[in-house]
This record gives sequence, C-alpha cells and structure tokens, in this order.
Amino acid sequence: MGENDELLSIRAAELYYEEDKTQDEIGQVLRLTRWKVGRLLSQAKANGFIRIEIVHPRARRLPLERRLRDERGLVDAIVVSGAGVESAEELQARTAQAAADYLTTLRPVPRTLGVSWGRTLHEVSQHLRKGWATGVNVVQINGGVSLNRRSGTAASTAVTIAQKAGGQATLLPSPAILERLETKNAIESDRVVAGVLDLARSANAYLFSAGAADHSSVHLESGYLSPADVDELVRKGAVGDVVGRYIDSDGNIVDPSLDGRTVGLTLDELRTADRCIAVISGRSKHPVANAVVGSRLCSVLVTDEETALHLLDA
Repeated sequence: MGENDELLSIRAAELYYEEDKTQDEIGQVLRLTRWKVGRLLSQAKANGFIRIEIVHPRARRLPLERRLRDERGLVDAIVVSGAGVESAEELQARTAQAAADYLTTLRPVPRTLGVSWGRTLHEVSQHLRKGWATGVNVVQINGGVSLNRRSGTAASTAVTIAQKAGGQATLLPSPAILERLETKNAIESDRVVAGVLDLARSANAYLFSAGAADHSSVHLESGYLSPADVDELVRKGAVGDVVGRYIDSDGNIVDPSLDGRTVGLTLDELRTADRCIAVISGRSKHPVANAVVGSRLCSVLVTDEETALHLLDA
C-alpha cells in the first residue's frame, strides 16, 4: 500500500465511521468509485487503522476469548468488557449475566446440571430468564447447609436455576465442611446423601465459581471457617477454593485434613468432566483463576477482561 493509498484509506475511514457518510457519498467527496472506497475501508481495517469497540455491558471480547482457548487450552471462553465498571460488585454482576447467557446457548442442553454455590452463582441464577432451557434438572455438587443464622443461598440457587428451566432440583443435605472426619464419612455413607452424590457424578455439565483465600470468603460468612483458619490456609499456600476445597497456585489441595472433612465432588472428578464451566471475575480472584485454568479444573471459563489478560500474561 503506497503512502497516497494509506492516507486515502484513513480519510475514507474517518468519513465512514466518524461522519456516518455512505460509501457512495465518500466516493463523491474523494472522487473515487464506490468499489475503490470499499477497498480502502477494507485496507484500513486490515492495517489496524480502525478499532471498533462495542461498549454495551453484555459485549464480549472475542479476540481475548480466542487467545484464552488457544494459549490456555480451554474448550471455550467468554470474556466481558470492564468498560465503565465502577465496583467489584458491578463487575461480578456483568460476569454473572454473561454466564447466564452462555448457559442459555448450551448445545446439547444438559439434562442434569451440577452446581456449586456462593455469591456469584446466586447472581447467575438471578440473571437467568425463565424458560432458559427445558427440562434441565439441577443437582448440588457440594454441601451448602449454613452453620450460622444467616439464610444460605445454596439451596435457592439450585432451585431457581432448575425452576427457570422447568426442571427439578436435588439438594445435598449436608454442611460443606464437618468438624470430624468420622462425621463426614458417616454423612456421605447415608443412603440419601450417597444418592445425591451419585447423581452429581452423572451430571452432563458442571457450573461453579471460585473463592479468594481471604476474609471475604463465603465459608467465613457461613460459619465453616474462622479468620484464623483462612490465615493458616494462606500460610500453607492457598490462593482460593473450588467447591469448598482450598488449593495452591498449582491446583493442589493445601490441607488434606480439611479436605477430608469437606462434603462433595472431588477436584479430580471435576477435572475428568466433559464440560466444566467456571465463572470467575475480579482482581482479588486472579491467583485462584490462574490455578483453576492452569490445573485443568475447568474446560470453559466465563470471566472479565482484566482477569483474561492476567491469565494470558501468567
């Protein structure tokens, strides 16, 4: 491309994208044929002179999605824009909306969807529209009965997702973490609990989020852990938790004793699943997002632009 054509392509792009002129009108201004104007616009785009940005909250960052798939070995990636976001809560809501949109497009539709619980998944359930699918049954994949007086959202998350898809919810009637290993083993051997876990293992797809290893954890809020417990987990190398199981930067369990008292599917069971969708956003979750993706705990990631860039730099 000569310098004259380069300048013409820039001018044509200015007239087309900034002054909203048609290609015929640009041809009259520049005294060129409509065909020549179209070729100049194509050249301007190919040479990187034009950058088109969609700023709607539900807009996705497709080039980043392609890079995440190619460079981090994901089956699929959904990346939402962080433009105009003023808080971590707003970013989480935007990512939850993207996850809800993605669930709606799943093909084939999962007959059984295994779900975890927490603030992010609760938001996903709220963003799902009624009729997002037909006949999807939902099963909890880890314990979520709260140990304190606050009403937990674990059961309502699973029930809402199922009801909006015209399906049934199967709940796991157990706390996430037990104080004694003997109690945990007894609960998991109970016929009802064992049946729920067997159903969870047979799910066609899984949906979970990940928590940061800090004092904002839902496990503190629900009464399972104390601030001192979390501090000790961090000292042992924890970067966050997945389905209540605390992992280090390589995706390994940091406290086997605690993990042994945790009720639900294991991390290896998630790793062998055909479709495992993680919804993770926010700067505080960059370390655990990297651990989840790097240790193959998910095949699909729904995240925000900044987290995606962090994963590509890691």
